[in-house]
Amino acid sequence: MKSYAALDVRTDAPDLLLAIVDDFGPTAVEERGETVRIFFLTPDDRDAAHRALAAQFPVAAVDVPDEDWARRSQENLKAITVGRITVAPPWAEDPSPEPPAPGSKTVSPQPSGLRVVILPSMGFGTGHHATTRLCLAALQAVDLTNATLLDVGTGSGVLAIAADLLGAACAIGIDFDPDAIQSARESFELNPGARHVTFEVIDLAARALPVVDVVTANLTGALLVRSAETLLAAVRPGGTLILSGLQSNERDEVCRAFAPSAVVWERDEDGWVGLAVKKQ
Repeated sequence: MKSYAALDVRTDAPDLLLAIVDDFGPTAVEERGETVRIFFLTPDDRDAAHRALAAQFPVAAVDVPDEDWARRSQENLKAITVGRITVAPPWAEDPSPEPPAPGSKTVSPQPSGLRVVILPSMGFGTGHHATTRLCLAALQAVDLTNATLLDVGTGSGVLAIAADLLGAACAIGIDFDPDAIQSARESFELNPGARHVTFEVIDLAARALPVVDVVTANLTGALLVRSAETLLAAVRPGGTLILSGLQSNERDEVCRAFAPSAVVWERDEDGWVGLAVKKQ
């Protein structure tokens, strides 16, 4: 049975913790009361992060069986709704719709609610983390009618699938983790209403990206800054980049990295920031 390399860290300063581990390529974060469980792609990445954290936090290395992750996901994961999009595991019922936020506005070719079914896995993107919710909100603030979209760091594939349902002509999800791409493909099979979605294993740092109308990048603040040139090159002039994964204190640095692109949408949730910027 496959297992995942992780650290259990006790902390009352999660922002500081996440800033430190950002350099070690965390793939998922799970809050467990006073403990934060952080997953890594390899045991070597996990062990390097362990050494960096040990002087400041009580930390323990763990190997999490895939079966254990799936079992706990099935026990606890429920459907969530962001605007017109409901993200749900296959067994969940739709939640009662929440009223729109004051002053909110969405642009979309379809007036009815949309459901994205996601199979829980180690990939990001079940919709329960603020960064994914911010991306889903930003997608509804952009007119995706007949647009081409690239989802960088696709994780579970939720953003690429949602973009297709919102009217995109095609959506490509990429991730450096083959397990994430396999998970995304499995979730895609659960969404027969989504037709023009593909997933590929591509390392953001290893090759040029396809050029599209819209890029979504739910990464980390530091990775967004380092990858700004590559991400900007993947968007046509006049196109839009949807950026998330950054914390409030990283907002200005990320905006500087993507200048002179103008911020056309912004939202803050639980200390996380989502941005949509238009390429000049």
